[in-house]
Amino acid sequence: MTTAHPDGRRTAAATRRKALTWAAVPLLAALLAGCGIRPTQVPTDFGPAPSRVPCALSGPDITTQSSHGVPVQVFLLCSEQLVTVDRSVRIPDGTAEAARRVLVAQALLDELAEAPSTPEEQAGYTTDVRGGMTVGGPHDGDPEDTLRLSTSPRDLTPTALAQIVCTFSDSAAARDDGSVVLGGPAPSPLRSYECTPEVRAAPGDTAPTSTAVRSS
Repeated sequence: MTTAHPDGRRTAAATRRKALTWAAVPLLAALLAGCGIRPTQVPTDFGPAPSRVPCALSGPDITTQSSHGVPVQVFLLCSEQLVTVDRSVRIPDGTAEAARRVLVAQALLDELAEAPSTPEEQAGYTTDVRGGMTVGGPHDGDPEDTLRLSTSPRDLTPTALAQIVCTFSDSAAARDDGSVVLGGPAPSPLRSYECTPEVRAAPGDTAPTSTAVRSS
């Protein structure tokens, strides 16, 4: 009579478990394929997900949409802040000071309303200023440095107003102290606006500082 050794039973059981495990591999692969997942028999580590640096543009003059004209900067939105972007606008030579202020303001307004370029869009830049808006000079009785928009500032979104104010204040459209006198179509009231660091940091939450301006 032959007696089976306990170690022999353990070895046979382990062999059966291995056989069952390998038999389940094709079934698992079929299930994964049915779910659109490619099976793999080895651990795969692709590393961390690629990261995009917001508000970072690479390459020389990548944001300048025109190679000729007067270099200017406009404020676009990125990461919920106002960030300057280089532009170039055309202003006729010999333009008088008063007319120049209006021409510069209109050119800047048009640039703000332009859709961001592909590199800018990929970096996260957007604009809240809508197209079709125009700007004119002072009406009778207005201060000489007044800019009147075709849309009243009070009807603009806080972000769009912040973009316009900060862009104008950093250009020839501003007064000597950097403030901007804005109003809607005459005879709507005028206000003097300032672009502050708080506005640039949170244009959607912080309205540009403004004071009333009297027309004579």
